[in-house]
Amino acid sequence: MRDSASDVAEIRNAVHLCIDMQNIFAPGGLWATPWMERVLPTIATIVSCHPIRTIFTRFITPQDPEDRPGQWQHYFQRWQQATRRQLAPAALELVPALNKFVPPAAVIDKPAYSAFSNPALASLLIEKKVGTVVISGAETDVCVLSTVLSAVDLGFRIVIVEDALCSSSDVGHDALMTMYRTRFHGQVDLVTAEELEEFWRE
Repeated sequence: MRDSASDVAEIRNAVHLCIDMQNIFAPGGLWATPWMERVLPTIATIVSCHPIRTIFTRFITPQDPEDRPGQWQHYFQRWQQATRRQLAPAALELVPALNKFVPPAAVIDKPAYSAFSNPALASLLIEKKVGTVVISGAETDVCVLSTVLSAVDLGFRIVIVEDALCSSSDVGHDALMTMYRTRFHGQVDLVTAEELEEFWRE
């Protein structure tokens, strides 16, 4: 754990990657994430400060389970009500409080947990000469985790906004925060939204 906010290096050449803040994960959605309402105002504030440097991801489910490879077929056989054949299209849209920022914010659709399961994302970041990826969104211990690990492998510096993440599991969230602090020093920084605005210099 860092001793103070002064341990965080200045953030430059960054984008804000906001993971899967969609209606399907909002209250009343099929995969509702209880914390989403709590962190949504914080995420909206970050986006409002950096709209042109924000990329939203959307987890897009298959039309039918057979449209995904391997174990994903079993997953969506269990969750057939989440396939696009049965799910209302609006469920996969961004929540309204964030959708209003598009454009100038961009949207990248993905077929799996990691944002980088869509190769266009890495290409876009490299094209823009991005060095740091600021991460918020859902869920801490699933899609956010997968995205963080992919980004680390690709060589990006990761800044995770602690109070802009949500999960369905307190235990999972807390375990991941501990892991980032103890196992990814030098590659992953944890900050609050307030600290982010102090250190982000575009």
